[in-house]
Amino acid sequence: MEVASLTAQGSLAAPAAEVPDVAVLFDAEAASLTRLARFYVDDTTAAEDLVQEAFIRFARSSGRLRDQARAAAYLRSIVINLARDHNRRGFVSWRHRPPAHPDAPSAAETAEERAERAAVVDALRALPRRQRDCVTLRYYYDMPVAEIAATLGLSANTVKTHLQRGLDTLGTTLEAHR
Repeated sequence: MEVASLTAQGSLAAPAAEVPDVAVLFDAEAASLTRLARFYVDDTTAAEDLVQEAFIRFARSSGRLRDQARAAAYLRSIVINLARDHNRRGFVSWRHRPPAHPDAPSAAETAEERAERAAVVDALRALPRRQRDCVTLRYYYDMPVAEIAATLGLSANTVKTHLQRGLDTLGTTLEAHR
């Protein structure tokens, strides 16, 4: 009875952690996270679903987030992991799913641009996982090296190494493609 009264008075209660507003975070980050997911999956609808699932998982565990400034980085890492899982499941069940309908290209897009973009995406997908993650986050998501390191849980030097190796491989692959 004495412990309950102390807790009710607040002397034993732990300080409440500041929980991020998921709706505000969604408004600020959803579009860029969808673009990020789109580099990993072939379908825009699947990318949007991955982002929604990431926000659901984030909302469930946001109370455990120690540094609120890292909420966006945490969401990016969730999206990347969900995309990897999505692709892994897709390869396993390739025969059991209907073929995806490709997104309709915009009227302004030319055949040459589509071919170049496809070559770059194919070359990106052929990179080892860490190199692909680093290159995608750096050059398609415009993230600085320090933020990539925080998102992927790597050191800044490791990110720089993966970036350099990835760019070298991409250059060789794309040059051979021409």
